[in-house]
Amino acid sequence: MGHHHEPSILLPLLLMITLSLMSGKEVVASRHLLETAVLPAIPELPKVELPSLPTVLPTLPKLELPPLPKAELPPLPDHLPTQQQPELPTLPKPELSAVPHVPALEKPELPPLPEVPKLPELPALPHLSELPKPTLPTIPSLPKKIPFPYLSPPLSTTSP
Repeated sequence: MGHHHEPSILLPLLLMITLSLMSGKEVVASRHLLETAVLPAIPELPKVELPSLPTVLPTLPKLELPPLPKAELPPLPDHLPTQQQPELPTLPKPELSAVPHVPALEKPELPPLPEVPKLPELPALPHLSELPKPTLPTIPSLPKKIPFPYLSPPLSTTSP
């Protein structure tokens, strides 16, 4: 049974429709309302007075902890037993048989190489002083201030 992919198309389509309906005019109009509207005055509230804190704190008695009993350790014996080092067994050396004598190989005789035919002589190269010198292309300099294109008129930065 085939799967239909219409739900996966709906989210990008909805996003495109939403973004196409939005424009910069609403942003400019809301900014204009914020700058020109008279906001109501906020009433000043009276300062809250906190009660004064007592300057002398009551003295608390110093806590005394009972002394901790000393731990009694059993005495160490006069002579501590030492552990013996384990002895590793000695392995006998393996007796290897003598290497058999290998006769020397004869040097192979190669057939003589064929003679290479002599190449024809190449024509002489032209003198480099006769060739024209290449010129480097010039790169135009950019203006110091590049105007930035606006899609809507620029907003005023000063408030009335």
